[in-house]
Amino acid sequence: MSVAVTLEELSRWNQETSAFWNQHLDANPTLLELPCDIGGTKNVQEFVRHIWAVELRWTQRLAGLPPTPREQMPTGPMPALFDLHLQAGQIFNGLLKAPEESWQEALTIDTIPPEKFVVSRRKVAAHMLLHSQRHWAQLATLVRAAGFPSGFRGDMLLSSALD
Repeated sequence: MSVAVTLEELSRWNQETSAFWNQHLDANPTLLELPCDIGGTKNVQEFVRHIWAVELRWTQRLAGLPPTPREQMPTGPMPALFDLHLQAGQIFNGLLKAPEESWQEALTIDTIPPEKFVVSRRKVAAHMLLHSQRHWAQLATLVRAAGFPSGFRGDMLLSSALD
């Protein structure tokens, strides 16, 4: 066994976390209207859309597909937003079958600062997966501070995605 954390493991952790929030927000729909200003959003529903839309767009770039324009992505309801995550996961799982050396291939990303314009596919994949985890932790803090503790236990230490 390697001591390295793999993209496969990070992806499974991301799947666990997304499934938790999908279920929690489905069971507590009033949370979707909770004010939130992270990532230019106005409420939790917009924030969740941001998280899953970014997953899909980065995964599409990794697959060599044109990213879906933001304005063409659903703004709700939750099942439509969760579908963005499911689409991203399906594409990403296919990409994980690619030869290891393909992950070192460079992508040119025109939406990031010029000094980081060219990055490896591996770095983009890790960014995409950790971007989601960072935002889910922010959401856990937001709902707890608003008086609606979620019971979110998103630490990697508690994930069944890693040994």
